[in-house]
Amino acid sequence: MYGLKTEASFDSAHFLADYYGKCENLHGHRWRVVAYLRADELGATGTQRDMVCDFGVFKREVRALAEELDHTFLVEEGTLAPATIEALTSEGFSLTMLPFRTTAENLARHFCERLRGRGMPCSQVDVYETPLNCATYVAEEPPAR
Repeated sequence: MYGLKTEASFDSAHFLADYYGKCENLHGHRWRVVAYLRADELGATGTQRDMVCDFGVFKREVRALAEELDHTFLVEEGTLAPATIEALTSEGFSLTMLPFRTTAENLARHFCERLRGRGMPCSQVDVYETPLNCATYVAEEPPAR
């Protein structure tokens, strides 16, 4: 089994709807994303011969996904009133509407699924919302090659 790992980070704000504690209020994080690729075999031909994946390609993909969320307000669809969304966007705030609760667990799954959708053999993603607290998503099935 072979593997690669790379990291990226982004800053964004969020809140947790239907949560009763500090995180129900708007707050921000410097999120750290650690992505892992896994392959049983190394590439056999071409520029990726004897590689899981080109590190340059892998780094660009992870960083591009992090950049999509950088300096935005992550909002679970349906948790803010339309008037609130309209007021924020009219003031020039960048909102990223997501179809899931914006927990570190769901963001880890989001990154893993997006990487797999881009042809990366992603096996795991860790998302840190603080330097000491991280959520992990492990893909259940082996990545496609």
